[in-house]
Amino acid sequence: MGLMKKFFSQTRKPEGTLGKMMLKGMNSGHAKLADWGFEHLPKLSPKMAADLGCGAGRNAGELLKKYPQAKVTAMDYSELSVQKAKKYNQAMITAGRCRVIQGDVSKLPLEADSYDLVTAFETIYFWPGLEKCFSQVANILKDGGYFMICNESDGTDQTSKKFESIIDGMRCYTPAEITAALKAAGFTSVKSDHHPSKPWITVIAKK
Repeated sequence: MGLMKKFFSQTRKPEGTLGKMMLKGMNSGHAKLADWGFEHLPKLSPKMAADLGCGAGRNAGELLKKYPQAKVTAMDYSELSVQKAKKYNQAMITAGRCRVIQGDVSKLPLEADSYDLVTAFETIYFWPGLEKCFSQVANILKDGGYFMICNESDGTDQTSKKFESIIDGMRCYTPAEITAALKAAGFTSVKSDHHPSKPWITVIAKK
């Protein structure tokens, strides 16, 4: 495996030195995308929120700032990501408002019918079967709760398709494919938005 392929394959499950480099760039590199995504959320006052595939923890931190009354669970498949996200959100962990755990989206280790909001930034590309994983998200959400997906790729842009061929286990989805999987998983309404000049997409589903 070439160094470039090794480096980009770290996006799935960051480990070791290359993973640390990748995670360092994740918090800053995806900030504009995440902030654009956050603008799409309806007016909410969640008491419990979760950020799945939390990476280095920046977006969980933004949820904590945006919703000062909320407790936030950040979860990632990678132990290195969990360590970084804990470090990034240490003050809020100490304050009792945040927890960071390792877990798998195909069998979420989170409480059923407990969350008002779940977010997933730049992560569903690696989820093992959208409908199965989305059903897991629906299970942890309260009725009327929201699930927001924010991706840099709309499933058709050439750059992302190139990464798809480099990174093992990566799949870029179109808004239509995401919407179909969400509805099959039991979400009642789904809205998607495409950035006017970039291939960015935000999809918001309500249980």
